[in-house]
Amino acid sequence: MEWQDNLSKMRTEHSSPVKYFLKLGKEEVLMNSLINQEINIQFTGIINCVACGRKIKKAFGQGFCYPCFINSPLNSECIIRPELCMAHEGKGRDPEWEEKNHMQPHIVYIALTSGIKVGVTRTDQIPTRWIDQGAWKAIKFALTPYRQIAGLIETHLKNHLSDKTNWQKMLKNDMDYSVDLFEDKMRVSGFLSPELKEYYLPDDNEIYTFEYPVSVYPDKIKSINLDKESSFEGQLNGIRGQYLIISDNRVINLRKYSGYEIILSV
Repeated sequence: MEWQDNLSKMRTEHSSPVKYFLKLGKEEVLMNSLINQEINIQFTGIINCVACGRKIKKAFGQGFCYPCFINSPLNSECIIRPELCMAHEGKGRDPEWEEKNHMQPHIVYIALTSGIKVGVTRTDQIPTRWIDQGAWKAIKFALTPYRQIAGLIETHLKNHLSDKTNWQKMLKNDMDYSVDLFEDKMRVSGFLSPELKEYYLPDDNEIYTFEYPVSVYPDKIKSINLDKESSFEGQLNGIRGQYLIISDNRVINLRKYSGYEIILSV
């Protein structure tokens, strides 16, 4: 079988294990069904901007042409640093887009990927955000009416928790079982200023857990770069986060190559 299209982020469903769907052409390929099979991925050399769609020679960020990289709200600074969001003041690269996406309820969360981390996402992106990061446990920490406040809370907590995912450890399934998310949630809540503590969720302590469709985790990590290696093949050993885990300790972050046209063969 063969499918061809521009890459985009895999759609996920929270089940046990997580289900992954990759849209290629008119089809959504259930990637779980390909695990333990030999696959071939070939980059055709065509890249289309994920924002405006035009054909480009080089992608910036995760699939943008340079003008969209500079101007698109999808790549604004507050995507990475939510404390800088100005949506609540009616400002931003695209105020209408900001209203729709950032003037919405947001969750501050604590998750376990390899180690413990703090993060921010819209309420309608739960549990998708956790799955995309490869988390195996997560707990809600605070609920805010819009993005900037969530970013301010995250900034406070970054002095006590990491805000980064060690993706290499995550892909090797190197997990810290000593962490108690509930205890850490209570501990770091004490560092919030009074004006931010009103958004804290003391009674919402459900621990969300995730299992990923992986038959074999790699011992080492060899990252596949489509710009240097336009085609590769091997056994699909699993999927975690937005990474495919291929035989011989190879991994590829499909989201990194959004907009790249590929041919997937099985």
